[in-house]
Amino acid sequence: MQAWNLLGDLNAEMDGVIEAARRCLVEIGNGRGNGAGTIWHPDGLIVTNAHVIAGRRSLRVTLADGRTFPAQVLAQDRDLDLAALAIQASGLPTIDLGDSRRLQAGQWVFALGHPWGVTGAVTAGIVIGMGSEWPEMPPSGQDWVVVSLHVRPGNSGGPLVDVQGRLVGINTMMTGPEVGVAIPVHVAKAFLREALGTPVAEAVL
Repeated sequence: MQAWNLLGDLNAEMDGVIEAARRCLVEIGNGRGNGAGTIWHPDGLIVTNAHVIAGRRSLRVTLADGRTFPAQVLAQDRDLDLAALAIQASGLPTIDLGDSRRLQAGQWVFALGHPWGVTGAVTAGIVIGMGSEWPEMPPSGQDWVVVSLHVRPGNSGGPLVDVQGRLVGINTMMTGPEVGVAIPVHVAKAFLREALGTPVAEAVL
């Protein structure tokens, strides 16, 4: 009975963590399919993958509460596969930022997104490792978070969170049946600093 109580308490705690993260998850319509994004700042700054918005002039962002807004592309970097969008909204829920450099193999993480059109889906797995040297990835010197979980179409651009619900990565691709890849949050922060300029970046980081 005690074990069941512990499992119940754990499930209840994780439900709260995931629901908080879901409030920061958005759906990005690009005219060809839907990707995901993460609210970074309450005044409408959203981070996603560059490939989610590639070649699209008209973008719409749907929030977790169902509201939909046209989106403006502020910046994108195809090599990093990151993009920053803006919508005309304020007071939005934001996600706490974790420290991707301190991720360790074996830690639990959760990928949020809209795989195959399933809105707000969550997949759990563990960290395989973090760094730039991976056989499946091109030798670019870029850091990646590699995780043992499914990252499907529609997960792209969504948050990868730790067990405290803190953002540790931006989901980007799969490299095998059970291997997903995310862009570490410290890479996303550096992208925003460079793309938005120092004064704006200081306000949103």
